[in-house]
Amino acid sequence: MEPIGLISVIMPAYNAERTIAESVRSVIAQTYENWELIVVNDASEDDTESIIREFERQDHRIKSIKNAKNAGVSETRHRGVEQAEGKWIAFLDSDDIWLEDKLEKQISLQRKTDAKLLFTGSGFMSADRKRMGWVLHVPEEIGYKKLLKQNLLSNSSVLVQKELFLQNEMIGEGMHEDFACWLNVLKNGCVAYGVDEPLLIYRLSPDSKSGNKIKAAKMNWNTYRAVGLNYVSSVYYMAWYMGNGIMKYRKLKK
Repeated sequence: MEPIGLISVIMPAYNAERTIAESVRSVIAQTYENWELIVVNDASEDDTESIIREFERQDHRIKSIKNAKNAGVSETRHRGVEQAEGKWIAFLDSDDIWLEDKLEKQISLQRKTDAKLLFTGSGFMSADRKRMGWVLHVPEEIGYKKLLKQNLLSNSSVLVQKELFLQNEMIGEGMHEDFACWLNVLKNGCVAYGVDEPLLIYRLSPDSKSGNKIKAAKMNWNTYRAVGLNYVSSVYYMAWYMGNGIMKYRKLKK
């Protein structure tokens, strides 16, 4: 089994001046130190650029590129992956944070399972960083049909082989492009392996795609259709999506 080696962490950023420093610091704090962080600035109009540049000066493992015009998170994430030098990719949004042993624990699981796609559980915090008590637990492994019922692969928790990601990547702002990618991976016979610990702390924001429930539901429907589900199957799995979403919302509100 080949060692993991360099992990390329991809962070799209758009007008993230309030949160990006904390996100970057959570990468710097990783106990696994063989990583590069590629921050792709999607033509931000705030102070995001200067914050990134300061981190670049402090740590040679941090690199940044900037889009000439706003391209959206899907295209921006893809550009970061194209620049990645590692054979393994991790994603972290510019408003989320990792616990310091996130990468180390995923690497340990990969060595035991020879997995090509891994993910973790999630904790949650409010926009002003207030931690919430509920944790999104994840199974030890997940296949295609189970993932269709609920997307348990939080994008900022994923560790995936670069080649596998590029083979299954889908780009499009009208859907959950990360969810579509993981569905494609699992549909082709791969299994995703989970670390059932909240190693990702996900920031809930009313301005995010997932924060707008109606928009998120439409994007979920578009995702099902994009990966090839027919109308009847899409309706069936949308019912699962809505039911699981309601339960998750109630737990977060407690």
